[in-house]
Amino acid sequence: MLLVDIIRGSKNIVFFGGAGVSTESNIPDFRSDNGLYMAQNTYGYLPEELLSHTFFVDKPELFFQYYKKNLIFVDAKPNAAHVALAKLEHSGFLSVVVTQNIDGLHQAAGSVNVLELHGSNHRQYCMVCKAKYDLHYILNPENCDGFVPKCKKCGGGIVRPDVVLYEEPLDENVMRAATAAIAAADCLIIGGTSLVVYPAVGLLQYFNGNNLVLINKSETPYDSHADVVIHESIGTVLSNVIKQLNL
Repeated sequence: MLLVDIIRGSKNIVFFGGAGVSTESNIPDFRSDNGLYMAQNTYGYLPEELLSHTFFVDKPELFFQYYKKNLIFVDAKPNAAHVALAKLEHSGFLSVVVTQNIDGLHQAAGSVNVLELHGSNHRQYCMVCKAKYDLHYILNPENCDGFVPKCKKCGGGIVRPDVVLYEEPLDENVMRAATAAIAAADCLIIGGTSLVVYPAVGLLQYFNGNNLVLINKSETPYDSHADVVIHESIGTVLSNVIKQLNL
């Protein structure tokens, strides 16, 4: 397998992943046709509206109703792709995981060096006093006014998820670290993303290494620029890599 040979011959591999990495853990992509249809028909808005900063400020009740039902999956478990990436890191093949996902499944699988571009739904904070809470806090009805979680420490501040909403900037420190990691990589493996939205496309320009690998079930605009293109399940592909590397 060419991908295995590339991994063996690389000194600094970075993985960049999108929603497709987590769909194999039964976490749906809210941008899919089903996700768009459900949001429009159930809530009357598109996901980009429901998950925007403006909507969060103007309609927090509906925001949290949508967010808790469609972006939190407490029973989701790491899939074969997450497990394989953790093994690659612990074996010294993989340096960093850069992810657009907010589900924390990379860490649950054992990955340590994870850069979360869009934050994590496992972290929450009070908008008034900055007190920090875990995911279970906002899911407990006793901590909420309707669907809106409130801070018990300061007595009423809204507790929001530490995720990047539409209209909000990405964390500069995380973005800087991701850019530096990709710029220093001699191999960049991109998986589970169609490469049509920012920051995937924006980060790709910083890669100057030897091998660009794309693993995605469907074609991407950058297939012709890659050294290896694999249109298969990312979990299956990476599991086969682990087997051939005897990890």
